[in-house]
Amino acid sequence: MFEQYTDPETYAKIVDWKSVSAMWNDSVQKYADRPAVEDGETALTYAELEARAAVLRGALQQQGVKKGDRVGLYAPNGCAFAAAYLAIVTGGAVAALLPPQLPGAAVAGLSRMFGLKLLVADATLSANLPEQMPVPVIGTDAEAEPTDAIEVEAKDPCVIMFTGGTTGQSKGAILSNGAVMTGTKYGCYGIKEIFDQRYFLVLPLTHVFGLIRNLMCTLYTGSVIHICRNTKDMFREIAVFRPTVWVVVPALAEMALNLSRQFKRNMLGDSLKTVICGAAAVAPYLVREYHKLGIELYPGYGLTESANLVSGNPDNLNRPESVGLPFPGQELKIVDGELWLKGPNMMDGYINPQDNAAAYEDGWFKTGDLARFDADGYLYITGRTKEVIVLSNGENVSPAEVEAKFNELETVQDSLVSADGDALMLEVVPRNTVLLSKGLEDPIAYLREQLNAVNRTLPTYQRVSKIVIRDTDFKRSPSMKILRNQK
Repeated sequence: MFEQYTDPETYAKIVDWKSVSAMWNDSVQKYADRPAVEDGETALTYAELEARAAVLRGALQQQGVKKGDRVGLYAPNGCAFAAAYLAIVTGGAVAALLPPQLPGAAVAGLSRMFGLKLLVADATLSANLPEQMPVPVIGTDAEAEPTDAIEVEAKDPCVIMFTGGTTGQSKGAILSNGAVMTGTKYGCYGIKEIFDQRYFLVLPLTHVFGLIRNLMCTLYTGSVIHICRNTKDMFREIAVFRPTVWVVVPALAEMALNLSRQFKRNMLGDSLKTVICGAAAVAPYLVREYHKLGIELYPGYGLTESANLVSGNPDNLNRPESVGLPFPGQELKIVDGELWLKGPNMMDGYINPQDNAAAYEDGWFKTGDLARFDADGYLYITGRTKEVIVLSNGENVSPAEVEAKFNELETVQDSLVSADGDALMLEVVPRNTVLLSKGLEDPIAYLREQLNAVNRTLPTYQRVSKIVIRDTDFKRSPSMKILRNQK
């Protein structure tokens, strides 16, 4: 299905690798002299990145790290993170990716909980750590005799990543080498030009979207990635780097679009051709408006537990509401409205065995996402099982499904439906740039009219009885999802 969206020569280059080690060895041989990563201070070719990884692999071995050991990585986005991640996983160890915003006490606690053999900590964060750490600590710049990458199997664990859910306690998901490489391969489907690109990274590398769809897809395709370490510098660095691919959450795509309108020029540059957008619901408006700029914005769907990717939408203009077609090799089914998954991209399980009991049934992973398919097999996410509102009349309402109807308006940037006694309330963040462009005498009254018109089209049980137009954004998670219980 995805083959039709690229040329045969490109599609033939999208191959399976059993492990990060196997893929990385191939990329270094093919692309040795090409630029691989840069972060404003450092720029490394594929050969230079491997040289740094090889030295740190040697340092890990010197500390007694063996295949299968768990090694923490506590570092901000940058070239040092990329080299340390490669060193750990191509040395056969399991990289536990610890977000750099974690306080030192939490890092110490997780070191014990995850059973880490060692912690690799960047110099910029080492001062955060307690004096008495439960495991040895070395820096991302540790020196030793370089060693080669070792052979790793698909079944061998590769990374431990925190889930990014908006409800409940975060959990550590264990992804195998096979899962990581399957997720990476999925990131290459459905896009015409995928090899030898210029990626621009603003997402955290400790998040599955940043690690797999940004860094891993870059290295798999012989591309180069610019790591923006401070979002305040984002547009200045874009102007210099001139990316061709940008992987972002919808809130950042919205911001870039608004600034482009404000300054009457494309803030993302003339070289950008592809935007991969996910981690939260993507408004159809964004798909259409980016197309007007000559940029294709592709919605998709995935989870930390699925090594980032489950589906992607190559038919973005005709079905902008859909998260696309499932990538090959997976099994998907809908049980009582909830999407269940199996496949080579799925995690081995959570660190805490107790979390697994609730997550699986008969070998199927229960996503917690409400979903449906259309007649052509395109997937639509309609909400979360935990967010369903049960009204006093017994009707079940998925707030995300109702929000999607209002979010189709070009004047609505985002919305939130919540319970208001025995009724529903809608809160809206207006898309002010669009409202102002219309030269309206009363933009808020116009917006209310539009919202009420949509409301009248909804089934009775989904209609809202109260509409609040906000002058501030909602509180959001690090992946920019609305925190529903913290408005």
